[in-house]
Amino acid sequence: MDDKTLKQKFCELYGDGEVRLFAAAGRVNLIGEHIDYCGGLVLPAALELRCTIAARKNCTKKWRLAATTTSLTAEFDLEKIGEYKDLKWGNYQAGVAYIMQNDGFDLTGLDLLYDCTVPFGSGLSSSAAIEVATAFMISAFSGESGGKTANLTEIAVYGKRAENEYCGVSCGIMDQFASSRGKSGNAILLDCATLKFDYVPLKLGDCELVIANSNKPHSLVASKYNERRSECESALAVLSPALGVRSLAEITPEMFETSGEKLLSGKVKDRARHVVYECDRVKRAVTALKTGDMPLFGKLLNESHYSLRDLYEVTGAELDALSDGARSSSGCLGSRMTGGGFGGSTVSLVKKDKVDAFIRETSAKYRAAVGYEATFYTAAVSDGAREVL
Repeated sequence: MDDKTLKQKFCELYGDGEVRLFAAAGRVNLIGEHIDYCGGLVLPAALELRCTIAARKNCTKKWRLAATTTSLTAEFDLEKIGEYKDLKWGNYQAGVAYIMQNDGFDLTGLDLLYDCTVPFGSGLSSSAAIEVATAFMISAFSGESGGKTANLTEIAVYGKRAENEYCGVSCGIMDQFASSRGKSGNAILLDCATLKFDYVPLKLGDCELVIANSNKPHSLVASKYNERRSECESALAVLSPALGVRSLAEITPEMFETSGEKLLSGKVKDRARHVVYECDRVKRAVTALKTGDMPLFGKLLNESHYSLRDLYEVTGAELDALSDGARSSSGCLGSRMTGGGFGGSTVSLVKKDKVDAFIRETSAKYRAAVGYEATFYTAAVSDGAREVL
């Protein structure tokens, strides 16, 4: 909802008075999937879809949380913030508060209303948007009371730590980093091993990005996400001493073909092959964007999806049907799943003058394949974490 309406809803819930708004973005990962936790380069962009928090101090030692998207509410005692890991809703917020309080931030009692336009379970990182918006808000209030503050990179790290240490998901840094440090009109080329990054202008020529939500929700906790990470760690344990590398992302395709793959077998070999070649695809995709080579960029999107389907096995019937339907629809140069997989969304590169036809055709093909509708968005790229003034 718009900012004015959100403030009105907050006052209806908590009473009249000053209301502050803090926001962080959802994200679409253009290419570089399941390699952030392997130390790879990734290429996400922040979306106009966002989580916005309406906030006000309440002169207590408690947070009171509500949302516009669910009837569930939560209340946290800040002196017992480590006890809320099993909530149906609110554990992301509790996790960020717990991590940052333990790291020396001053937490104050707050009344909070969350409005998240990032579809839940869509693979567009609603969880990261919630975490980063919460961390940005904590830093702002802490600083105003003379306490500790955090920069945008540190805020992303706090969001990741909350997901890892409090919520139990072994995710990498990509989602939170894009949500925090996103820049309008740009993707982020992020080195997940060092957190060094560059902005890459999204000059797509006569094309634009179209996101399609399969409307099959995914859950990284319930999926085999953690299992995939463990398989990559097993591959690295074998390849690190043999090839002299510290991460799978350091292995080039040539190194893998000549030496690495001979040391692995089965699923572990498949997972490692995906990581090695996906890292290479990211580098080639950046070159394609910088030179305006949209056919090559689209080809790399397709190759990424095939690798995620065949080698990493994280797509599933819905994402495969959606990306397959997209590739055979009007104006599409390439399409792939985006996010953790096991449900969620695809991102497609589509000719601008064919977007309407593309959506119509892909929607019909997907409905025929799975029996229900997908939801489509044109991907407006936006800024990351901020206070909305």
